[in-house]
Order: sequence, then structure tokens, then C-alpha cells
Amino acid sequence: MANTILVTYASRTGSTIGVAEAIGKVLAESGAQVDVRPMQDVKDLTPYRAVVAGSAIQDGQWLPEAMQFVRTHQTTLAQKPFAAFLVCMTLAMKNENYRRAVVDWLNPVRALVKPVSEGFFAGRLDLSKVPSFRKRIMFRISIATGVWDAGDHRDWDAIRAWARDLAVQLAPQSS
Repeated sequence: MANTILVTYASRTGSTIGVAEAIGKVLAESGAQVDVRPMQDVKDLTPYRAVVAGSAIQDGQWLPEAMQFVRTHQTTLAQKPFAAFLVCMTLAMKNENYRRAVVDWLNPVRALVKPVSEGFFAGRLDLSKVPSFRKRIMFRISIATGVWDAGDHRDWDAIRAWARDLAVQLAPQSS
């Protein structure tokens, strides 16, 4: 089996790309060979001994292409170490009740493949990158009412710590 770990992602505004790259960097620093690639560019998982897949969250769900990736590769993912992460602005909200609900947003992934580890990370809110006018207005109202703040809420220390733990979990097992 190949010795490379795939870190793959689906993103809308680039926040998840940065998280995936940081995870890949930490895994590489631990001695692993790592490919960091967008999900739409991944057709074959054969070259990889482990897969880390992450998605931005939209309306409380992994992006459609991320769920399609897991469905398409479900059988193969079930045979390899598989970790999942999500990136969402809800984790930057002040209301704890909203933040608690985020854990359930991985349930559709868990129903297909059981991750060996799960990461939950706040994202970045850059209104200039929100493609939908309606969503930009909603975010502006949420910012004005104090639901959350614009800006980068990614906790790089937490992301790197999760990736370091993941490196141990994904290390090749000696026979």
C-alpha cells in the first residue's frame, strides 16, 4: 500500500483550503508524504494509505460535492484510516447552543464512513467572498446584531494540535 496521506477539501470562500493546507503541513512535518488536493481533482484513492477529508459548512451541511466524494469513495474509505473535519462560522458565534449543534453536522458522513478522528474549526467571514447577495445581506444583519464578527476566526493552534494528534493516529502500524 502506498505511504501517502491525502488531505482533500471542498471550499466556497477559501477558508477550508487554508485549514487543509495547515493540516497537510503538520502531517508532512511528522514525516508523512502528503498530497493536499481539492475533492473534485481526486478520482482514485488507491495511491493513499489514509484520507483526511474536510468541507466548509453551508446551511448546516457539508458541501454537496464533499458528500458526493464520500458516497463515491465510501467502500475504499471504509478500508483505510479516514478522518473528517469541517469549517464553519457557527463555531465563531457567541451563542453556545448554536455551537453545540455543529457536532451533528458530521452525522451524514458518519452514516457512510466512521472517521478515526473529527475536527471542528471556526472559519473566516470575508463578505467580499460570499457569492450570494442574499447571504451577504444576512451576514451583514448578523454582524450588525452582534451574532458574530467579520474576520478570520480560524484557531491555527487548535488546527495544528488536531493535525499532530492525527499524525499519531495515521502513522503506519508496524507488523
